[in-house]
Amino acid sequence: MSSSSRPRLKVTVTRRLPEAVETRMKELFDVSLNESDTKMTREELARAMRDSDVLVPTVTDHIDANMLAQAGERLKLIANYGAGVDHIDVLSARQRGVLISNTPGVVTEDTADMAMALILAVTRKIPEGLAEMQAGRWHGWAPTSHLGGRVGGRRLGILGMGRIGQAVARRANVFGMQVHYHNRKRLRPEIEEELQATWWESLDQMMARVDIISVNAPHTPGTFHLLNARRLKLLKPSAVVINTSRGEVIDENALTRMLRAGEIAGAGLDVFEHGHEINPRLRELPNVVLLPHMGSATVEGRNEMGEKVIINIKTFADGHRPPDLVVPSML
Repeated sequence: MSSSSRPRLKVTVTRRLPEAVETRMKELFDVSLNESDTKMTREELARAMRDSDVLVPTVTDHIDANMLAQAGERLKLIANYGAGVDHIDVLSARQRGVLISNTPGVVTEDTADMAMALILAVTRKIPEGLAEMQAGRWHGWAPTSHLGGRVGGRRLGILGMGRIGQAVARRANVFGMQVHYHNRKRLRPEIEEELQATWWESLDQMMARVDIISVNAPHTPGTFHLLNARRLKLLKPSAVVINTSRGEVIDENALTRMLRAGEIAGAGLDVFEHGHEINPRLRELPNVVLLPHMGSATVEGRNEMGEKVIINIKTFADGHRPPDLVVPSML
């Protein structure tokens, strides 16, 4: 049967996507869109999986083994809109014959930009100055007011040296920072040389020596609370914590306690351990910059993510392996 004569796949999209992406999906597939952009309930997600050939979820949709057990036999592909898949029980899905695809590589540069923005915002106290200006409290320049720290010459420790970690390292080099990193596997010598990066086999030893720690590791069982209270206490009191990866990598309560006690100088966080439910004591701190998961929020990036989703679905519809197939061994 030719591709033109095949019945169109029934695709359910769980959140609003860029208009150009939704329009192209409508042209190619039998698509059900979420016009209200309201997060689906577990019951709505389970119903969508039962009624669809393909589900297009986002990071806000938690698809566990119990939900997959209710999916029935129709669902064959979960084409995730995003690179991270820790919100999906990939192993259970594959055991049920459901393929998982994602959108790797698209958010690399945007997320690295945001990591550098947070480093600058925290170290140069930009939000404090912004708040003063917006409140009309600024009475002119003074030699000792708003004193932050110089970024150049600081030691940046990168936790997780994948695509995004390496992109952060390249930016840090331009700012004159000294790049250190801890990764599950050491980079090849030529990449280390290009990034001017020093590898630490021991995360503990690196933590004790850096001025800024940037979390760029995915959330896996092995990285949950990797930065726990014990490890955070290894940081110098003048150190800054940056996280643009996954909130679960840091023990948020321990971080909050140490920031309040002055045991850590500041933090820039784009992700949080419990999603949008942020520790209220964290929001009160003037030395913390909090962002609403904006790391990948560029028009270009979101459109490219949608294009990858479409390619994965179209390739699957044509009877081939999706180019961005996720397998459990990758996690």
